Amino acid sequence: MEISTIFFYIMATVLVASGLRVITSRNPIHAALYLVLAFFTSGAIWMLLHAEFLAIAIVLIYVGAVMVLFLFVVMMLDINIDRLREGFWRYLPVGLIVALVMVAEMAMVLNGAYFQLQQLPAPAAPPATHSNTQDLARELFTNYAYPFEIASLILLVAMIAAVALTYRRRQGNKYTNPADQIAVKAADRMRIVSMPSESRD
Repeated sequence: MEISTIFFYIMATVLVASGLRVITSRNPIHAALYLVLAFFTSGAIWMLLHAEFLAIAIVLIYVGAVMVLFLFVVMMLDINIDRLREGFWRYLPVGLIVALVMVAEMAMVLNGAYFQLQQLPAPAAPPATHSNTQDLARELFTNYAYPFEIASLILLVAMIAAVALTYRRRQGNKYTNPADQIAVKAADRMRIVSMPSESRD
């Protein structure tokens, strides 16, 4: 067995274990840290597949930005964990049935006649001058240009919807309306009062 195969099995085991701990951990901070571990191990598997750009992207974007944001949000919000887990045991049998059905479907597909008849040879290692970043960019902006743009629009709409749903205006806050400031006239702000002069004798 090659060293890359052994490394793949180790990383796959860590990835599955950390993924299970994400959904079974009681503490949300621990769940987020397990998700960081899952991202790191999936990046290592991408490196084994000679997809260095995707491996670096998943580490920099998901671990460096998204997970840090998740940790800040989880630590700053007062989350009632017991209330979130009230319906866990009630929906657990349904979730287990769905999971078993999905596992059975995957086993049927992977052990089917199609995969047994069409055994593809292992791909050769790319040369040192090969750039998978160029290949990925070429595919994204030529063959998959429209799906790529549609996905970006969907993500933009989701981001705007998340901001709109979570925005709450607090009562009693003092704020300034720029439109009211621009519409102000001098006569509304200043009043000239005629007063008799006083003399000191």
